[in-house]
Amino acid sequence: MATMTELSSTEEKNKYSQDTQVDEKLILRKAPSLCSTRYGIAFLAHLCNFTIMAQNVIMNISMVTMVNSTGHQSQFNNSTEGPPVDSFGGPNNAPKSLPAGKAPVYDWSPQIQGIIFGSINYGMLLTLVPGGYLAGRVGTKRVLGFSLFGSSILSLFTPLAADLGLVFLIATRLLQGLTQGSVFGGQFALWERWGPPHERSRLCSFALSGMIMGAFMAILLGGVISQALGWPFVFYIFGGIGCVCCLLWFVLVYDDPVSHPWINVTEKEYIISSLAQQVSSSKQSLPIKAVVRSLPFWSICFCSFSHLWLINIFIVYTPTYISSVFHVNIRDNGFLSALPFIVAWVIGVLGGHLADFLLTKNFRIVTVRKIATVLGILPPSAFLVALPYLTSSYITTMTLLTLACGLSSLCQTGVYINALDIAPRYSSFLTGAARGFAQIAAVLAPTVSGFLLSQDSEFGWRNVFLLMFAINLLGLLIYLIFGEGDVQDWAKERKLTRL
Repeated sequence: MATMTELSSTEEKNKYSQDTQVDEKLILRKAPSLCSTRYGIAFLAHLCNFTIMAQNVIMNISMVTMVNSTGHQSQFNNSTEGPPVDSFGGPNNAPKSLPAGKAPVYDWSPQIQGIIFGSINYGMLLTLVPGGYLAGRVGTKRVLGFSLFGSSILSLFTPLAADLGLVFLIATRLLQGLTQGSVFGGQFALWERWGPPHERSRLCSFALSGMIMGAFMAILLGGVISQALGWPFVFYIFGGIGCVCCLLWFVLVYDDPVSHPWINVTEKEYIISSLAQQVSSSKQSLPIKAVVRSLPFWSICFCSFSHLWLINIFIVYTPTYISSVFHVNIRDNGFLSALPFIVAWVIGVLGGHLADFLLTKNFRIVTVRKIATVLGILPPSAFLVALPYLTSSYITTMTLLTLACGLSSLCQTGVYINALDIAPRYSSFLTGAARGFAQIAAVLAPTVSGFLLSQDSEFGWRNVFLLMFAINLLGLLIYLIFGEGDVQDWAKERKLTRL
């Protein structure tokens, strides 16, 4: 049996040839875990997701102050229900003379606000699939790094865009969506090369939990910053954070263990040996026809669509819902709206460890994925449906919002990483395609919800939550029926013969 010294020598000569014999149990025992390069990569992916989601979400909390005043008044409870005046024309419809040091405010109806909320998702629709494909071909480091930089620059530009007019603001959000789509679609290519099968749940869930932490910090600090400095500084601060994160990403992240200059040799051997049977040594063409005919893949698409509808209701409308029900100021709204997301972050991280623990206890992968998905969709949807009937109870409302948002993060270890199970060779493309399909929900949810809230002031929230519940139930049923956990035949390595 080869010793670790011999393995190291063989690695230098043969670039980890598949003929090298590795004692996987010995490597697993000696391979570092928490203080390891792969967990460092997961942390940097967590930071990248944190930044991107924060930049995505800050509009939702800033909107409370952007539209909460009119003309020369500063009261927080003025109506914005009327039709917009020159919404798409002129420089903008902000007050012409504002007191020194005060941020501009706008007269945008709920329909217009819904369009602004959803505009970033239109751009994401166009780059989720190409982002996943490019990350698998040219590397995650480049795709995510340039996307993060673009999103950060556009965040810095957002206050100026709003000042130039609603058309410029929506165009900026569209462009920002184009950059962010590559991040959401392309990051799973990392785990094709960095994620041992029995650690993928925890690595992916920790990386994806950055989105939840980003939403938490944006909503928490967005309210404080808006009240203390003005809403434009929310965009300046998180845009600046993104530029710093971009620098760290380019310096510290590498696409695979082989190219990483500082990785421990034992850890490198462990990762490569654990993935030897899943990652092909040569690029293979994507079996498009087989993918289109794959029911397990389509079940991931429809379930992701339904869950993303739920998540967008949380992210976009939690501050608005709390403001409309409890009439709190922007600072308190930020604290209350952020509370559910920190609980979701904790549950998301713990859920990944629990999923990997169940896999070590010989639970089937499909069983673990479906349990996590059921818990991440069904209870949260039911809790939100109950909210309109409990508006008189402050504690009950906040408890249900917190539990619903917290449990929803369990889908990170369920449907969202299922593509890594059924087709690890093509997971970046499949995840991008599934997320691209699901992103339609991110476009429709705020637009449809804004329409429902405008049409029925008395039962608007009830209608929003009932529609969300129906969509979530349908997507969950499709996934439970057709979801799989085994590598599909079309995703296995094909032996090519040459004449």
